[in-house]
Amino acid sequence: MKQLRIGLVGDRDDSITAHRAIPRALELAAQASGRAVQGIWLATDGLGEIRFDDFHGLWCVPGSPYRDTEGALGAITHARRTALPFLGTCGGFQHALLEYARNVLGWADAEHAETAPGAQRAVISPLPCALRETLERIQLLADSRLAAAYGTPEAFEGYHCGYGLNPTFREALTEGPLRVAATDAAGAVRAVELEGHPFFVATLFQPERAALIGRLPPLVAAFVNACQEHGQ
Repeated sequence: MKQLRIGLVGDRDDSITAHRAIPRALELAAQASGRAVQGIWLATDGLGEIRFDDFHGLWCVPGSPYRDTEGALGAITHARRTALPFLGTCGGFQHALLEYARNVLGWADAEHAETAPGAQRAVISPLPCALRETLERIQLLADSRLAAAYGTPEAFEGYHCGYGLNPTFREALTEGPLRVAATDAAGAVRAVELEGHPFFVATLFQPERAALIGRLPPLVAAFVNACQEHGQ
């Protein structure tokens, strides 16, 4: 197989810790898999000109609000509908939930409170306690793809976010094929994954941060492996 091409959906800003970590995480995953991996940054306000089928996977990265929310949602829609491997972290988690609410559940009024603070159906709302430069212990659901990637029932991961899934809408959002894959100690949703899709995982935490201390993030390794399988 030729080089794996992974589209990084987001507006690159190297002042964002996760944006500095992602290329290193992909480099570590490439070394582990023995495949060349190229991460290609895709600015959200230029996605209308992109052929997503030219990529082996899409990663919707932290750094929201994005310059073009609809562009980011369109990329997520494509990955969900075409079985293209998808990873969403932090802002990518938030927008994966928003895309699902709008385009699967049909909630046309679903919004993100960061960009629509007065919305009645804010499926993404402020966290009770913002997780800024915070580490947290995560419980991984036993039968989840996430738990399989980590090979352990729990993980310790870093965050930099102030918004998450509004608990008011949790049941409706996760009673179908989109299911909870990880929670915090209090049971709040920290990751979701889509059943029936080869690889569609989104986490509120930023597993890529581990790469900055030289550790291969298990979820990034699993994502790259899924991209490799897709390419074959």
